Amino acid sequence: MTTEDLLAGSSSRAEDLLAGSSSRADLVVVGTGVAGLSAALRARELGLRVVVVTKAGLGDGSTRWAQGGVAVALPGTADSVAAHVADTVAAGAGLCDEAVVRELVGGGPAAVAALRQRGAVFDAGPDGAPARTREGGHTAFRVIHAGGDATGAEVLRALAAAAVAGGLPVLERVVATEVLCDDAGAVAGLAVLGADGEPAVLPARAVLLATGGLGQLYAATTNPDVATGDGLALALRAGAAAADLEFVQFHPTVLHGGPGARGRRPLVTEAVRGEGAVLVDVAGVPVTAGVHPLGDLAPRDVVAAAITRRMAATGTDHVLLDATGLAGFAARFPTVWAACAAAGIDPATDPVPVTPAAHYHCGGVVTDSSGRSTVPGLYAAGEVARTGLHGANRLASNSLLEGLVVGAAAATAVARDLAGASPPGTARVIGAPQPMADRDALQQVMSTHAGIGRHARGLDAAAALLLAAPQRQVRSVADAEDAALTTVAAALLCAASARTETRGCHVRTDHPHHRQRWRRSITVRLDVAGRPVLDEHAAAGAA
Repeated sequence: MTTEDLLAGSSSRAEDLLAGSSSRADLVVVGTGVAGLSAALRARELGLRVVVVTKAGLGDGSTRWAQGGVAVALPGTADSVAAHVADTVAAGAGLCDEAVVRELVGGGPAAVAALRQRGAVFDAGPDGAPARTREGGHTAFRVIHAGGDATGAEVLRALAAAAVAGGLPVLERVVATEVLCDDAGAVAGLAVLGADGEPAVLPARAVLLATGGLGQLYAATTNPDVATGDGLALALRAGAAAADLEFVQFHPTVLHGGPGARGRRPLVTEAVRGEGAVLVDVAGVPVTAGVHPLGDLAPRDVVAAAITRRMAATGTDHVLLDATGLAGFAARFPTVWAACAAAGIDPATDPVPVTPAAHYHCGGVVTDSSGRSTVPGLYAAGEVARTGLHGANRLASNSLLEGLVVGAAAATAVARDLAGASPPGTARVIGAPQPMADRDALQQVMSTHAGIGRHARGLDAAAALLLAAPQRQVRSVADAEDAALTTVAAALLCAASARTETRGCHVRTDHPHHRQRWRRSITVRLDVAGRPVLDEHAAAGAA
């Protein structure tokens, strides 16, 4: 299949982008969430030839499921950027890059203003300014929201509308299978499978990965089905470094679906606790009393771990979120209300059964604050990237903020880097077979041994399953996803085994305390055989 054949199927007239004597795009963006669309729109404004690729449809992905809001210290409020920075660093358990935190948090007000100019509408308070709520780990009311608890959906609506109105070329139902490099190691394009399963190559001077997270590594998650770690796997196979992979944040409160519930579970935003709901066990005893000064509004790793311990102590598979004292629940939290109603629960009269589930990956592709990875021409933004903002545990509602700020910054970085640069050489298509573990078995072993509470024996057992995975050629979306899940699971286990301490959302039951020597990030790459290994500095530090 030629590039022209592939582009001919795009409803966004992507063929117009590559018309002319050269079919090479300046930038291919992989992903259509907040980071990807922010980057693509900004890149178009800067005059770059851009094409966007998504294996699903425009708007599919994790962004639209984000409930709580955007954490931002708005001018004219009692809050401050310095306070927001302090809260972010505290949640990150010693691993945040404070300079990056200051830069990205400081860019929040301008990013939100730009988003509102694109048409996003946030809920307003009595004074007409955006209403603000508070979530776990925050010491101030700084989380702005839309539609009560549908902030991600509104952010995505505004960005997608801008993309459609501006004629942004978007290739839907096209899965990326390999970041292509030239003989010098610089990015030269992207290998993809079209909607009909036929392979094609998109030549490009730069590729930006904005594919979201890896929640589908686990049996229960808040993430949609498409969150299979694709971008992280693509980057690792291209030779990029990844860091902080062991830090998988489990959201403390998703709607409990009963024994054995699998797949994406409805999120119960922590803004419900921010407005007064209380976590209790099945006997009505408070869960977080005496655990942390912020109680139910402690950072997510603290609350999720407290819930897990209480479930183990009581022999149950859930706790209860008592929101019966909150007036106007249905109007303030319509998404949560609808999910509860579908399960036969009335939050006005019934405590809501909740349990932790895999939610957000704090690590990812190592980048600077403008999305540049360690591979020339390869960029990453959003959940797939590790900028240093989150450290060992993400502060609630910093994710949409990061996507907005870094997405736009990455586009600016691409434009600057390409200005005057020579075009890359011929793309080398490798197309090697990839290990593909059985997805159900992988999710079960990762949930059992690499969730909340990890032990060397369990991590070794999980790694053994992946080592036995057969290698196959990628011929479909399912193959690409299974290969990505297998690659990122192996990399995550490599880092989790190396970090012999408990820090943030990495809990080692055989190493329950912080260790000073591990107050640093662990970096992972793939060796020539495609196996994850610690880089030299991490390995030396662990000795």
